[in-house]
Amino acid sequence: MTDSRNAAIQYAHTQRGRFLQDLIELVRIPSISTTPENNGDMQRAAEWLADKLRGLGMQKVEVYPTTGHPIVYGELLAAGPNRATVLVYGHYDVQPPDPLEQWRQPPFEPTRQGENLYGRGASDMKGQLIATLSAIESVVRTGQSPLNYKIIIEGEEEVGSRTLHDFIQAHKDMLACDVMLNPDTEMIAADTPTIVYGLRGLAYFELHVHGPNHDLHSGLYGGVVHNPAQALCELIAAMHDDHGTVALPGFYDHVRPLRPEEHAEFARLPMNEDYYLEHTGVPGLWGEKDYLPSERIGIRPTLEVNGLLSGFTSVGQKTVIPAAAMAKISTRLVPDQTPEEIHQCMRRFLEEKAPKTIHWELIMLSGSKPSLSDINNDGVRALATALEAVWGTRPVFKREGGSVPVVVSVQEILGAPSVMTGFGLPDDNIHAPNEKLHLPTWERGMDALIHFFFNLGESKG
Repeated sequence: MTDSRNAAIQYAHTQRGRFLQDLIELVRIPSISTTPENNGDMQRAAEWLADKLRGLGMQKVEVYPTTGHPIVYGELLAAGPNRATVLVYGHYDVQPPDPLEQWRQPPFEPTRQGENLYGRGASDMKGQLIATLSAIESVVRTGQSPLNYKIIIEGEEEVGSRTLHDFIQAHKDMLACDVMLNPDTEMIAADTPTIVYGLRGLAYFELHVHGPNHDLHSGLYGGVVHNPAQALCELIAAMHDDHGTVALPGFYDHVRPLRPEEHAEFARLPMNEDYYLEHTGVPGLWGEKDYLPSERIGIRPTLEVNGLLSGFTSVGQKTVIPAAAMAKISTRLVPDQTPEEIHQCMRRFLEEKAPKTIHWELIMLSGSKPSLSDINNDGVRALATALEAVWGTRPVFKREGGSVPVVVSVQEILGAPSVMTGFGLPDDNIHAPNEKLHLPTWERGMDALIHFFFNLGESKG
């Protein structure tokens, strides 16, 4: 280990307490991007991060306004034009904490319990973001940086990164880089470092069903009026067949077939049926029976109901036929599906299946394309070596079910490959109550990122 690399690792170890306090400060800010009442908190989180970048010695630090939430940018090009430039991506927005009654502590009062820090955003992705910024600090405070850094942190990842693509297009010269580091994924297990080389895309919808022009007495009108809540449930039930296959016409038209060598790689992952049963608590798995559970998650498209709203839902009873019903529906997409194509598939399904006894309206809220990365690029090799240096074992490679729109934007606009990793764990409860971050894994992740920066700098030096 070089003196500079060793010095950076030692610095990180001595500063772990302060780095944790940085994370606690950031988690305390309820930066919920989907609720307008939190717009002030979104601005506050962006300003906090801008101050953090200035404290690292970053230049051109700016909080850029957008038509949505601000984007934070800063750069440190001290290594010079002959060294590699890494673009570090992050997001500061978080999911709503609902249902609040299921939290064991207030979601925005981060609490340490044993080896875990609990709080909304602790894992997704404020923990990953602070780990990355702390690794950069450890490198630049202890010697000559082996590469150049550019940082872009958005506030709309949890709502589909609605303004990010246009921002990257408008600032492509400023954001030019050799590789993008995206630490917004997770590990399979605490002892299994993981590199993600594929992400599914997303098409997110609201489906509204309308019947009568006002709520009706169910005793007077039940049996002659098609209940919108029932009609919505019937439509949703028809979106899958009995084997878990999505029944929208044309849904699978552009899905790439699974190659034998890909199947063999998925079979090697330690993510069998027992793994998913343990991490979900369900009595049994569901889905396409001809595919492994890890393939259903990583390489197959899906359709899920994310929320339902209709009628009387308070305590007690009220006998009504609701005038309307609504469902939020997400589809996860794989190469070569597009959000626009799936939007049309959903419309064709509704045109064919919706009864004439109701009116319906389909709204597409957001969409992002799926992505695949070359596992042989310099960035991935640098990260694989870094993870092995810290964990003592070669990382596994997997395709992940989630969506991170920035990856496609960077590939298409900047022409740069992406390196995707993260140090969250499957039981971190991201997007759910009692989200947590496993601190020992988080600290090892910082060490791995320090190694990554040195490995990448040396490969491009």
